[in-house]
Amino acid sequence: MGDDNKVAVLAGASGLTGAHLLAALLDAPDFARVYAVTRRALGREHSRLANRIVQFERLEARLKGLACHSAFCCLGSSLEAAGSERAWRAVEVDQVLAFARAMRAGGAQRFVYLSCSGAVAARGPSARLKSECEQALETLGFASLDIVQPGPLLGLRRDIQLPRLVRALATSLLTPVLTGPRELHRAVSARIVAAAMLGAARSGRRGVYRYTYSGIRALARTPGPARAVAAASSPRDRVT
Repeated sequence: MGDDNKVAVLAGASGLTGAHLLAALLDAPDFARVYAVTRRALGREHSRLANRIVQFERLEARLKGLACHSAFCCLGSSLEAAGSERAWRAVEVDQVLAFARAMRAGGAQRFVYLSCSGAVAARGPSARLKSECEQALETLGFASLDIVQPGPLLGLRRDIQLPRLVRALATSLLTPVLTGPRELHRAVSARIVAAAMLGAARSGRRGVYRYTYSGIRALARTPGPARAVAAASSPRDRVT
């Protein structure tokens, strides 16, 4: 697939980071076609956008035959939103891996996955699910696997509730005091994370890379391949 007709596929375009990433993909000239895989119609029109509406329980089968160069995954949920541990795991692990397998079968050279900083130590149930998913993704054989591990995400959500808003404000206030090894847990704008995911796709680097706070900001700051060079030094490095 030549550079002039590269295709990107994004799962999770209706979420906080996914919505920003979709906008970034459509604003940038990197891809001739962008497929957004969602449960419901996005209600957005763009000459390069194709909204693929699928049943996520049959994700792999529904995406069979979809060829792409780069795949982006922003799928995620919470136990509260999912309603049960089984449903939560289905979103955080099963559906991510089903999407990844479909993209690998479709020829994807690069897979960019939105994880979380907690996956570094796999502390807490959410972080353990993300960590498990990261490890499974490494076995799928992508030429390039970029794992973005931000701390708490800042941004306006459609379904924002007061407790979550209070936590977000508290997290933002704590960010300046998180230094040294704790820096990776700093809050970061979802818009910056989205820009970093696009930056990772532009890097052209092969292997498995993980990016935390400073690496994410480096990817998001500078356009083009130079982003990733400044953000990480070697495969499997984690930048904090």
